[in-house]
Amino acid sequence: MNEKDEEVRCSLRGRFQKEFALKRGKLFAVDIVAVGDQVLYEMNKDGSGVIEKILPRRNYISRKAPKIKGASTRGERLEQIVAANIDNLVIVSSCQLPKLNNRLIDRLIVIGESSHIKPIIVINKTDLDTSEDFKTLVQLYQGIGYEVFATSIITKNGLEELRETMKNRINLMWGQSGVGKSSLLNEIYTSLNFKIGTISDSTSKGKHTTVTSVLRKVDVGTFIIDTPGIREIDPYGVRKEDLGHYFVEFKPFQDNCRFNTCTHDHEPGCAIIEAVEKELIDKLRYQSYLNMLATVEDDMNF
Repeated sequence: MNEKDEEVRCSLRGRFQKEFALKRGKLFAVDIVAVGDQVLYEMNKDGSGVIEKILPRRNYISRKAPKIKGASTRGERLEQIVAANIDNLVIVSSCQLPKLNNRLIDRLIVIGESSHIKPIIVINKTDLDTSEDFKTLVQLYQGIGYEVFATSIITKNGLEELRETMKNRINLMWGQSGVGKSSLLNEIYTSLNFKIGTISDSTSKGKHTTVTSVLRKVDVGTFIIDTPGIREIDPYGVRKEDLGHYFVEFKPFQDNCRFNTCTHDHEPGCAIIEAVEKELIDKLRYQSYLNMLATVEDDMNF
């Protein structure tokens, strides 16, 4: 998108490919340029462009890329950059179809916190939860300081409030397939026309409809990045001894642990474990932390 808000299809100079291959030893699984990047380009006669320079990023969101056979003897997973230059990471989940998944929300929060990008939580399809069980999670995340929006395109609840929060920001929408990201965006921003998918009858999980990340300007100063739905996610570059720093409710307690390398799992004198036992830290979040801790590498060279 240029300064006139016109889309220009661009390709990369060959030197970018060569430079990137040297960095990754000819094995790479991530794009050199990501949605949200600011670039300098030259126009071709046919109206397309050629990227001459990728400007420095102020931040970016990434994940572990899928394993590549033969990438290393350890099956090392590379970094996949999802989007760059973001103000808000809008984490979208749903009450039902698919079922509300707090552990996935927590993984995405860790990715946002570790990238110094503000996480915002959206619990969508609230009209499907007649018992209103979702309110427990709303209270949990609000209680530890996050903005949470309970939304429904049927009842229209939460839509205007979410729109106001995303105003004048670059917003990355991320969540499982089928949680209603595209439907939500189409409802809030009527100029959009993102493709809407269906839910699989056999698995009750969403089907992928957004196949690539797309950035759209929806208002003056307001941008949306819609991303493909995810089934699983692993943060990149987070070590066991660092994971607790990205659970914000741990911060008042973790300096009181007996060991400064405490992983808050089994160590004696752990202030986090004591806080959980005293119900000062929610057990659901702590269990989510332990599950994530079990998947984090001890000594990867990032």
